[in-house]
Amino acid sequence: MRTNLLKLLVFLFIFINTLPQLFAGNFNSGDPFVVVLDAGHGGKDPGNMGNGFKEKEIALNIILKIGETLEKQKNIKVIYTRKSDVFIPLDKRAKVANDAKADLFVSVHCNSHNSQAYGTETFVLGLHKTKANFEIAKKENSVIFLEEDYEVTYGGFNPNSPESYIGMALMQEEYLNQSILLADFVQKNFTNQLNRKDRGVKQAGFLVLKNAVMPSVLIETGFLTNNHEGPYLNSNNGQNKMAASIVAAINKYAQSINLSSLESVEDLAPGRVEEQPSQIYEGITFKVQLAAGSKKLKTRPYNFKGLQNVERAREGDLYKYYYGATSDYVEIKSIHGKAKQNGYPSSYIVAFKDGKKISVNDALKTKVN
Repeated sequence: MRTNLLKLLVFLFIFINTLPQLFAGNFNSGDPFVVVLDAGHGGKDPGNMGNGFKEKEIALNIILKIGETLEKQKNIKVIYTRKSDVFIPLDKRAKVANDAKADLFVSVHCNSHNSQAYGTETFVLGLHKTKANFEIAKKENSVIFLEEDYEVTYGGFNPNSPESYIGMALMQEEYLNQSILLADFVQKNFTNQLNRKDRGVKQAGFLVLKNAVMPSVLIETGFLTNNHEGPYLNSNNGQNKMAASIVAAINKYAQSINLSSLESVEDLAPGRVEEQPSQIYEGITFKVQLAAGSKKLKTRPYNFKGLQNVERAREGDLYKYYYGATSDYVEIKSIHGKAKQNGYPSSYIVAFKDGKKISVNDALKTKVN
């Protein structure tokens, strides 16, 4: 009996002393959360010149504002692919992030079109499902023609050839869910905080994302060719607001990752024999997002490592696959644990209210029954 009591006391001592690190997740002094910020284009590559504005300058201004805010948070380390008007090859941008062992790679750009199209869209790496997505990827990737020996550097990759993009999605498959999570936060902030038109979270084959071995997004902040959006993005006020929304999305993403880390350790805590009481959040439905992609899969167990009753939902250009549905937060954590045991370590909990996705943090702020 005394031996068991001693073991319990030792466990409690270790757990209590490590609790601050668990809450900190990647945000502890020994292991900062590393964010690589990438301003599109630069130097001899001006990017698009819609309405006479320069994409390379606007993207850099937004990136520097994002970095300035993040650098004030003591446990975030910010690294830039460029901080001035210089040309950086696409492969070197990913190398900066990989060498830094970054937790996030965020690339900022501005869009253009031969119409008065407007709105924001955030891309993750994958096969472009529509011609419009292909055209955007082709335009951003064409910068490699300004590089020497680009055919050798990129293994014969041709931005104008659809065949060159086949298989690209596999390069970042491991990080797709996390990339989509961040992209979703970015788009929701643009829409809800800034009232920008939401063009969605999309997949396309961007070279700058291809070799980055961490969650990565490419943000198109709006259309310089639009007579209203162009001047907005070129203004200090517009750039400040876009930067603030992206910062908020990065912070929300980091917090959500930290919550997942804490829950994982709690699930593994020994000596838990008593069941936790239910935590019912009225009007909230929690689910576990297993995966997302442009391919429409049958929701049969053989496609999802034996998991049954998987649900498919289309959001923009992507199909998202969910497991479980409950208003009980304790139950969804148990379901999440089963998903991870069955081979979905990067799955995560999502929340819905009145059929619309909200952040888990917001869901947990509602009243518990």
